[in-house]
Amino acid sequence: MLRSMTGFGKASGSKGTKKVSVEIRSLNSKSLDLNARLPLQYKELDGDVRKLISVELERGKVDFNLSIDSVGEESNVSINKSLAQSYYNELKSLRDQLGDSTSDLLPLVMRMPDIYETTKEELDEDEKSWVFSLIKEALDQLNQFRRKEGSELEGEFKSRIDEIRNLLNEVPQYEEQRVQVIRERMKKGLEEVEGAYDENRFEQEMIYYLEKLDISEEKMRLSNHLDYFEETMRNEHSGKKLGFICQEIGREVNTLGSKSNQADMQKIVIGMKDALEKIKEQILNTL
Repeated sequence: MLRSMTGFGKASGSKGTKKVSVEIRSLNSKSLDLNARLPLQYKELDGDVRKLISVELERGKVDFNLSIDSVGEESNVSINKSLAQSYYNELKSLRDQLGDSTSDLLPLVMRMPDIYETTKEELDEDEKSWVFSLIKEALDQLNQFRRKEGSELEGEFKSRIDEIRNLLNEVPQYEEQRVQVIRERMKKGLEEVEGAYDENRFEQEMIYYLEKLDISEEKMRLSNHLDYFEETMRNEHSGKKLGFICQEIGREVNTLGSKSNQADMQKIVIGMKDALEKIKEQILNTL
C-alpha cells in the first residue's frame, strides 16, 4: 500500500513537574531533510531521536519540535547573584560619575548578559523511555496520516492509469485509416512529380515506410509499463520506482505521438500525456 510523504502527528504527557509536547510535520522531499528542535534538558537525546525518525519516516522534509512546560513550583532557573551585584556596582559607579539621577538600577541589572543560570538536570532511563514513548506516539499518528493520504493517491493513480489504458485501446481503430491516408498522400505526390510510376516499386517503398511508422512494439511496451505500474503500486515505499516507470511510460507515449501522423491519434496521445502529468505531480509526494 502506498504512503504519502505529507503528515502530522503530536503527543503530550506530564511527568512530575514537566509537561512535554511533541509535534512532527512532514512534506515531500527527495531524501530525509530533518529539522529537529529539542530543549537543553533533552539535547543528549538528539542523536537517538534523529535515528528513530529516519527509520520511521525514511523520506520527507520533516520538522520535529519537542517542548517542555513546567507544571509545578520547581524551577531549574536561578539568578547569578554575585554577577548581578557586580553589574549593579558598575552601573552605580557610572551613574555617579555621569551625575545621572537614575535611582532604580535593578531593571537594568536584570537585563544584563548571563544573569540567569539554568541548572541542567540529569536524565534517568525512566524519563528517557517516557520521552521516547511520546515521540513514537506522534510518529504513529503521522504515519496513519500518511497511509490515509496514500490510499487516496492509490485511487488517483489507478484512475489515471485506466484513463491511459482506455486511450491506448482506441488507437487500433485509426491505424488502418492512417495507412490509407499515407498511401494516398504518397501516390498523389508521385503522380505530381513523375506521372506514371512502377506499382511494384511503390508497394516496396510503402512497406519500408510503414515499417518505420509501425507502433506495434510501442503499444505492447506501453501496455506492459501500465501493468507494471499497477503491480508496483501495491508495494510500500515504491514512490521512486513509480517515478522511473512514469519516465518509461512517457517515452512510449512520445514515440506514439511522433509516429502517429493522424489527427485522432494525436488527440489520443495528448490525452495520455495529460493523464501522465497528473500522475507525475502526485508521485513527488509518494513515499
